[in-house]
Amino acid sequence: MNETSPAARPQAGPEAAPGRIVLLTTSHRVAPGLLSWPAWQALHAADAVLCADGAHPQLPYLREAGIAVAETSPTAQELVDACAGGRTVVVVATGEGEPALTDGLARLAGSGRVVMPELELLPASYDLPGARLLDLVQVMDRIRAECPWSSRQTHEGLAKYGIEEAYELVEAIEAGDRTELREELGDVLLQVVFHSRIAEEHPDTPFSIDDVAGGIVAKLIRRHPHIFGDERADTPEDVKEHWLRTKAEEKRRTSVTDGVPLGQPGLALAAKLASRVRTAALRVPLPEGEGIGYELLALAVRAEADGVDPEAALRAAARVYRDAIKAAEDPGTAGGGEEDEE
Repeated sequence: MNETSPAARPQAGPEAAPGRIVLLTTSHRVAPGLLSWPAWQALHAADAVLCADGAHPQLPYLREAGIAVAETSPTAQELVDACAGGRTVVVVATGEGEPALTDGLARLAGSGRVVMPELELLPASYDLPGARLLDLVQVMDRIRAECPWSSRQTHEGLAKYGIEEAYELVEAIEAGDRTELREELGDVLLQVVFHSRIAEEHPDTPFSIDDVAGGIVAKLIRRHPHIFGDERADTPEDVKEHWLRTKAEEKRRTSVTDGVPLGQPGLALAAKLASRVRTAALRVPLPEGEGIGYELLALAVRAEADGVDPEAALRAAARVYRDAIKAAEDPGTAGGGEEDEE
């Protein structure tokens, strides 16, 4: 006759206390050993600490702290048995979170035949905002090393994709599509990480994504003295004045047109030049000439003065025109609107 397991038999007295299981989770995005105080308390107070992964990055730090860790992968029933008599067992979860073990515990609890220990999920370390960026850097590093296409790319070869992704981001913003916006932001971010990874390999002047991030952090701090310094800014205009002043000090430019990229779309270029003129309080008459170019220049300057982005305005009008074209081609599609054309 089969004998019922000790955990399944009705028991009485202090020895019948079901005990406690603590499932300790950690983030690989936080340096090993940097655990929360409740986690350290639970580890030191535990009657047993188990871990199925002998190469778990936390184990050397736990052992250095005097915590004995048994490298074992118990079944749900074995873990329940280990808690008999009110014992506390801490399970240091692997990266997958021990789904087989938790599923097994759930089945035991659902059977109604086992007095279950108390089960606690204890996060020992938390991801900070932006932690997933570390995953992106690691994935990009592996792709650069192992992908036959990505490993051969250069800054020059990728330049066109940066322009394309920027335009697709603008289109998602103008369309008001939140799902597309999130995806296109990711595609733009990929360009930054990809170029930064390529830059690490330059023989003379290498830099990394950390250098890129560090540079923009320093720039943002310098150009926001009303937040990180003693300056004061009560209006958006005050903020812009701080920005332009610190930018001028950094760049030491001799002309308000310095730094305006001439390769951008024509209407945007004209509006940017007009903005620089207006901000610098210069009186510069528009050049006179014949032809549509001068007429477009005048319209772009007028739009900028009225606070209108001429590029965005023209794109909006062009989308209406596109819909009119579709309606003329097939009256049934009138108002059908915003889907992309391949």
